[in-house]
Amino acid sequence: MTGGDLMSLVATAEGDDPLRALRASAELRRGVERLEAVQVRRARARGMSWVLIAEALGVTKQAVHKKYGGRRLFGGER
Repeated sequence: MTGGDLMSLVATAEGDDPLRALRASAELRRGVERLEAVQVRRARARGMSWVLIAEALGVTKQAVHKKYGGRRLFGGER
């Protein structure tokens, strides 16, 4: 998702057409989830702890580990 794509989706999500706004909001949410997953993977690859990652995301260590600590992102690394 590029900066231009993001700005366009935000504008649409703030628009007057509720269905278009909802679709744009859903796409924004999916995009943010993808970006967050990439950054969590990068942080772990650089040796950052689950505690530091959790603090950056404003959640508990348990919540971030539950969401990102599984096999799908890290090949079973825990």
